[in-house]
Amino acid sequence: ITTIEGVGIAGRNALAQHMLNAIASLLSSPPPPPPQPVSKLPPFEQLYIFAALIAGLLLLLAAQRPPPKGTVARWLPAPGEKRVYETWVLWYSIVWMGAFGVIIALELYEEFTAATYFLVCGGLAAPLVLRELARGGADGRPLGERHGARAQLWIAIFGFIGNYWYTHYFYCVLRARYTVPAWRLNDVPICMYLATHFYFSSYHVFANLALRRVATGFAPGNLRTALFAYVVCALSYATAFMETLTISHFPYYDFEDRHMAYTLGSAFYGIYFLVSFPVYYALDEPGNTPLEGTGLRGVALSSLGAGMLVLLLLDLTRLAAAGAPLTIGGKLWEVTPKGLAGSA
Repeated sequence: ITTIEGVGIAGRNALAQHMLNAIASLLSSPPPPPPQPVSKLPPFEQLYIFAALIAGLLLLLAAQRPPPKGTVARWLPAPGEKRVYETWVLWYSIVWMGAFGVIIALELYEEFTAATYFLVCGGLAAPLVLRELARGGADGRPLGERHGARAQLWIAIFGFIGNYWYTHYFYCVLRARYTVPAWRLNDVPICMYLATHFYFSSYHVFANLALRRVATGFAPGNLRTALFAYVVCALSYATAFMETLTISHFPYYDFEDRHMAYTLGSAFYGIYFLVSFPVYYALDEPGNTPLEGTGLRGVALSSLGAGMLVLLLLDLTRLAAAGAPLTIGGKLWEVTPKGLAGSA
């Protein structure tokens, strides 16, 4: 009898404990929902930024006076060598953008190796360079006298500096990282050095169209100068933002804080173009004081000088806006598999 009573008491205790647990579970907070996938779309604040940029542009345009009689407002250069070059780059931009669009849309990059990235990006950059080398030998004129060769040298130097140095500011300030399988120079995939060449060739010709339209479409003076400077700033921010947006669905280039990448990051990246757009525009442009001298040596010095100015502005911005330490831990040569960043 005692045993039966003990079993009964134990059963009642177990039932009571079970009921208490059930009540506690009902009163406790529900389990947290599963984390939502991080959106790769730009934040809503971007609408305000671009609305402000457009409003400022409209105000400055309304204040302009018409150009002197006989002045032709131009998007493209006057007929000549520079016009031929810029037209070629515009047409070729359709080719490389289409190629990248197919690669991203079909996710062909998932099968890419380090060699594949190198061949794809190198193959898309090569026509821009080879065209100028071939044309230089066709008529016997030195390369230093050909606008296309001078423009390509300027872009090649500026793009190399940007990858070798400026990329580390994105690593440290914006916590960006490349995780593509890659051969790396100073912890930057070599394929990016090559891709930057055709990216920047197109960006700078696109900017030339707008800057030339401002320079030739309105009366000279302080108002036109203000509009020119404003367009440089607006184009710099818009170009940086659009690249961030278009590459957002490529999973092997990512940011720790994508919101900051779209807002602060676009302004940070735009510093490149604040310097490079007006300097590049002046290259062999009629009516502008040459900044680059003659021959290829002057072009190289112009690009190197622009690169140094951008580096100073980036570092001042890092100190003033972010305060993040700059750490460069890359190696001269490094091979990284898919999913891993480099040594920095």
